[in-house]
Amino acid sequence: MPSSTGTILRTTRQIVSYYGLWTGEQFATNDGRLDLCAAIYRAVTGSTPNCFLDDEDMALLLIETNPDVWDAIRMVSAVLPTQPCTTEITPGYEVPDYVEHVSNWAATAPVFADQPPTVSEVIGLLTRAADTADNLAAALPTAA
Repeated sequence: MPSSTGTILRTTRQIVSYYGLWTGEQFATNDGRLDLCAAIYRAVTGSTPNCFLDDEDMALLLIETNPDVWDAIRMVSAVLPTQPCTTEITPGYEVPDYVEHVSNWAATAPVFADQPPTVSEVIGLLTRAADTADNLAAALPTAA
């Protein structure tokens, strides 16, 4: 049975396939293309707030405070072949920056490559992340 995170990531896959992937400034464009994290947000909420076009701080707040969005982004980050950078929240306390990890992977060319991942490669990543979420959920014991 698919997990909720797996379902979110499969929906994200459809959104990216239909609208396209945005890899520039901000999280969205007026033509409908979305950053990978914004596409996950849309898969969960069914909406793309206007702040995704021009207010990165508000967009990050919306993304980071939605538990379902956050879980899906962390799952995508977990299946990437690299580790997320950390951000210092307070002196001496750092946390992984999952949004930057996922967005940068989709927007930048990997080492020894000339271009960022294609939309097909992003869709493949989403499929692997969804399958991983489902497999992890299936491995959990069920309540009696």
